[in-house]
Amino acid sequence: MRILVVNAGSSSLKLRLLAADNTLMASRDLPAPRGQAEASAVAAAVREMGPVDAVGHRIVHGGTEFSGPVLIDDEVERQLAALTDLAPLHQPKSLAAFRAVTAVLPQVPAVACFDTAFHASMPEAAATYALPLEWRKRWALRRFGFHGLSHAYAARRAAELTRRPTDGLRVVTCHLGAGASLAAVHGGRSVDTTMGFTPLEGLVMATRSGSLDPGLVLWLEEHAGTPPAELAATLEHRSGLLGLADTADMREVLSRSRTGDPAACLALDVYLHRLRAGIASMAAAMDGLDVLVFTGGVGEHAPEVRARAAAGLGFLGVALDRDHNAATTRDGEVTATDARVRTLVIEAREDLEIARQVRTTVGSA
Repeated sequence: MRILVVNAGSSSLKLRLLAADNTLMASRDLPAPRGQAEASAVAAAVREMGPVDAVGHRIVHGGTEFSGPVLIDDEVERQLAALTDLAPLHQPKSLAAFRAVTAVLPQVPAVACFDTAFHASMPEAAATYALPLEWRKRWALRRFGFHGLSHAYAARRAAELTRRPTDGLRVVTCHLGAGASLAAVHGGRSVDTTMGFTPLEGLVMATRSGSLDPGLVLWLEEHAGTPPAELAATLEHRSGLLGLADTADMREVLSRSRTGDPAACLALDVYLHRLRAGIASMAAAMDGLDVLVFTGGVGEHAPEVRARAAAGLGFLGVALDRDHNAATTRDGEVTATDARVRTLVIEAREDLEIARQVRTTVGSA
């Protein structure tokens, strides 16, 4: 089964064609400067890539309606559109990509694969906010979690690389990119994660603040007169590393911190403080830790971030081999010889997770 994976990002539309053995047969990255690629460009790219048996679409939000992959029909498309208010930056882009690809491949089955679905089975203690029952029921307020496709793949790949059975294996997956989140994966299931109702909760990110005291936001609205739209734009687009160091690029933050730049040093310290605390919290959700995984752009390509994060996690049994850590960028082990916890760097491959889900869904239809 040749599967076309469609991933609508913030500034590009990624198309990947995978063979039955997951060999990458074709790849296209189309610009999407206003959040959506030109339909004509999508059509041309899809036709150039050759025959397709099924299409898998990355959909950021499945709400409470979707806890696993699903074949997209008119009713599912309507439900996905109705979830736009939960993911206003992402859902419209994914739906536009779906429509553009479907126009070229109208008879080819299309499957929605959700970033939230992996976390849908989290225990209620991890998923529930301490809010009135009336609110939680009326608006389905809960911790959804995101990056589930990446976390699911990384945890499964960690079991393969360590040659450990998934059953009982306790893995903390660190998806560190422009967006960043952690997941506690116990026996192959997500039992906790750092993102919540929206992708704003949790770690410090490139331009997102991560977790804040909600009282601070209320204070800014009530006492400083900050409009809600400005609050949302600032927390989403002008905070995080950008707000702390005037750059959203971790590479620049690291470079400037090495010269002693105060803003960059502070940004890195805040980022690492949240990261270490988050990893420890995820381990606590599983009563321990067997494998620590770094993935995503920063996770794979910033050995200094990995080293400094691990340096504060010795009490959990984490320790890195300095040479291996400096040299590894994908699917390799960086564990120190005497460490109790194994630490891996794993290339982010959401496309492989989507293809796996598509095969399962289409095969059972």
